[in-house]
Amino acid sequence: MSQTSAVRTVDARVVRAKQRLDRLRLYPAPVRIDRVHLFVTPWLFRLPWFRRFDGYALHGTILLRGAGASEDLVTHELCHVWQMQHRPVAMPLSYLLSGYTANPFERQARAAVAATRDAG
Repeated sequence: MSQTSAVRTVDARVVRAKQRLDRLRLYPAPVRIDRVHLFVTPWLFRLPWFRRFDGYALHGTILLRGAGASEDLVTHELCHVWQMQHRPVAMPLSYLLSGYTANPFERQARAAVAATRDAG
């Protein structure tokens, strides 16, 4: 009897976001996407804490409000995944210490999107 292993396909939006982030050298190693999952969870974004967001990143997971999320949003959230791959404690903790708007990891994710956005 032969063993077969399930091959998981990485969401194409995550692949494109990785291609954008690979142009940058923010961390010693490129973002790893082999275990990144992307879920559209509109119900989550109805909860009070999440209402202000259209996307949210956890370690290895990107949650989106809607299926039509922009490539910029997926890139922004994948940048957060990348940050957590290199700063797994400091990155989430920074939101308690710095808040959202002035957070250096938020600024870095916004800058990464801007730096990799195609002109035109």
